Amino acid sequence: MIGSLESNATKIMSKAVPNLYLKAIPGHFATNHSHINYYLDMTMLKARHSEALAVAKGLAGKYVNTTIVDTIVCMDGTEVIGAYLAEELTRAGIHSMNSHETIYVVSPENNSIGQMIFRDNIQPMITNKHILLLMASATTGKTIRRCLECINYYRGNVEGIASIFSAVNSINGMDVHSIFHSSDIPDYTTFDYVDCPFCKNNQKLDALVNAYGYSRL
Repeated sequence: MIGSLESNATKIMSKAVPNLYLKAIPGHFATNHSHINYYLDMTMLKARHSEALAVAKGLAGKYVNTTIVDTIVCMDGTEVIGAYLAEELTRAGIHSMNSHETIYVVSPENNSIGQMIFRDNIQPMITNKHILLLMASATTGKTIRRCLECINYYRGNVEGIASIFSAVNSINGMDVHSIFHSSDIPDYTTFDYVDCPFCKNNQKLDALVNAYGYSRL
């Protein structure tokens, strides 16, 4: 049970942002795409003002003076960070091609068959815009590839990929900038379902997890 495992949680301090940390809880967990040996709790980083602002400031420096950003596409409940990131980039004088000289902050929607879409009223904020994609976590890169495919379909131009945590360095030739990396957790590992050593040893799952949280089993 997650509750009993939390006593074993480790604070992983950010090397990029002072006094910022996430909690790494060891166990056997299943994501949509893989099995992992740590659940990374980012709840406060996404929901609490001070942490969300710190994450935004930590990510903003990667794009100031180098990237045109018209729209931030937020995944995994990162809208609070996205709003602060837009503010940080605007304050730093980052260039936007929007007529109102401001940055849009939006999220896609999944339709009834699981496709990622943008509704008609949101599409003008994507089509022909310079996009910064913001993720909570990237373990295998599959979700990022889905996002890139969706944004490309609506003719958006992805200029950068940012994530709170990432186990990958690049996707489709684009760097993934993150506050935390798998190297911060030396034994962090992700497995394909068929190759998971926990499953092969008949070790039950502790929880189903995604970027929003967990569901205990």
